[in-house]
Amino acid sequence: MFKLFIPTCLFVLVFVGVQVKANGQITIAHIDIEGNTRTKPYIILRELPYQVGTVISMDSISSLNTLAKQQLINTSLFTDAQVTAQETDGHNLNIKIKVTERWYFFPLPYFRWVDRNLSEWWNTQHHSLDRVNYGINFRQANATGNNDRLTLGLITGYTQQAVARYNFPYLDKKLKFGMGLGWQYFTQKELNTSTFSDKQVFTKTLSTIQSGYRANINLSYRSNLYERHGVQIGIGNSEITDSALLVQPNYFPNHGKSLSYFDLSYTYSKIKFDYNAYPSEGNSAEFGFYQRFSGSNNLSSFQFRKLHAHHISANNFYLLESNSQVKIVPNQNYMDSRLMGYGTMQMNGFEYYVIDGNAGTIAKAEWHHLLGSYTVPKKSGIGIVDRFNKHLPEIKYQFWLKAFTNLGYAYSQYPSNASKLSNTLLRSAGVGLDVISIYDLVIKIDYSVNQLGDKGLYLHGGINF
Repeated sequence: MFKLFIPTCLFVLVFVGVQVKANGQITIAHIDIEGNTRTKPYIILRELPYQVGTVISMDSISSLNTLAKQQLINTSLFTDAQVTAQETDGHNLNIKIKVTERWYFFPLPYFRWVDRNLSEWWNTQHHSLDRVNYGINFRQANATGNNDRLTLGLITGYTQQAVARYNFPYLDKKLKFGMGLGWQYFTQKELNTSTFSDKQVFTKTLSTIQSGYRANINLSYRSNLYERHGVQIGIGNSEITDSALLVQPNYFPNHGKSLSYFDLSYTYSKIKFDYNAYPSEGNSAEFGFYQRFSGSNNLSSFQFRKLHAHHISANNFYLLESNSQVKIVPNQNYMDSRLMGYGTMQMNGFEYYVIDGNAGTIAKAEWHHLLGSYTVPKKSGIGIVDRFNKHLPEIKYQFWLKAFTNLGYAYSQYPSNASKLSNTLLRSAGVGLDVISIYDLVIKIDYSVNQLGDKGLYLHGGINF
């Protein structure tokens, strides 16, 4: 009996020691960063869930490093980020971060349809080049290494635009406050003047039918890794011609030819996703308030959006979304009545429709399954091609199969007799294929059917430079 007692005691001591070590505390002694040619080190440190001197438990290291990698990728500064930990003496830990920076400067040719989505432009408008904006955009991301963004654009075609924007996310040493500036001038020869049978109706002229400008300044506050507050103040003016006023006398809320305004907006967001561009795990909540001041033609708008993504298994996840908007409109006018089919108030299967109204809500449910992935090989066997490829980032594609269903409702105080979709329950369902790659490329190919029996193949998405 005594012979068994000593080995048993030794086993218990070793087991307890291992458990104490696994759940013990350890201090972050050093954080080493490499690969950040332009990005300032403190911009990277800002995204980490720990700092030098932080005491953490041993069993939390892996999850914290995963979170650090996700936060770095979600800055849209890097194509890759690796975060590893190395224990030194049992009490201290070294963190090593290796990042691969994106290309930050893009003098991009600009070519984009003006309609709400590609399907609308391609099928309803017969992919007319008259309904395309083209020109050039100079985009300098991470301009000074502080994750600041500069955009200069000269656009012509359907709409003539001159755009200048600059956003500097961090002004203070604690990296919490930021600001931005924006200016835009535009003219156009075609104007969406009404809605008939839940579809946009346009008025086109040989000369300018609408022109205007807008300038804004915004302030931001980031209290922690996930939460952001933003306040924007803007001034602007829009003006339409006599021909537009004749077609739609109630285009502006003042029923006149021009509208000058001052506006104020507040936004709050809490976003905690594994990958913001295509979340498969995590949650987000976003709230927005907009107030336009224009004499007796003020407008108030509230919007709340929430997303929840959760992994069912390694290759499967589901995504739930709710999105609601309420408008307090000063009087009946077309400009303020546009609701569903604009901005984020979009439903699958209703790409060809818009719904005017005062309030709307959307609920979506999606199931995603990973079909596989493909990495573009860098070696082709052609000398000049291989020499060029070695300077390019690794390009990997992921392919996700999905099934989805949408429910929605749009309330209109003054519904049109020709509207089939306002003040009624909206329903759609379908399947799709999503393609994901670097630079936040997300291409969605969906096949949907709605309550009206409309069936179609729709294309959504793009790339984030």
